[in-house]
Amino acid sequence: MFHSILVPVDGSEGAKKALEVACQLADRADATLHILHVPEELSHETTLVWGIGAIAIEASRQELEDVGRQVVDKAAESARNLGVTKIETVIGQGDPARAIVSEARRRGVEAIVMGSRGLSDLRGLVVGSVSHKVSHVADCSVITVR
Repeated sequence: MFHSILVPVDGSEGAKKALEVACQLADRADATLHILHVPEELSHETTLVWGIGAIAIEASRQELEDVGRQVVDKAAESARNLGVTKIETVIGQGDPARAIVSEARRRGVEAIVMGSRGLSDLRGLVVGSVSHKVSHVADCSVITVR
């Protein structure tokens, strides 16, 4: 079983499903769940789940981080409701795939659980998805949830 699990969240449905899977794994093993959000400037306006709302294209870095804090707080609340007691949240910076792998290494997690598609789907079709990049370079197990 895993003792430490990282789950990146961006407010998408895919991230919500990944969080549920990560919570099932964490609850069974009494593992620490690390919830990570990496604010990302999107090329289109998009609506986030968990009732947070839409982010304007011209949002400032601070606005993106504020929304990111809301995303991880909502994810942590959902994780607690699903029975997870050991939760840590973090806001990363930079390229999402690199930030996820870097945070996993820094925290020494044994698994990353992430959605196969996030809010930046459109860009992912052109340059490759974040989950695909993470699965190729991570030092730990990567579980991709559809």
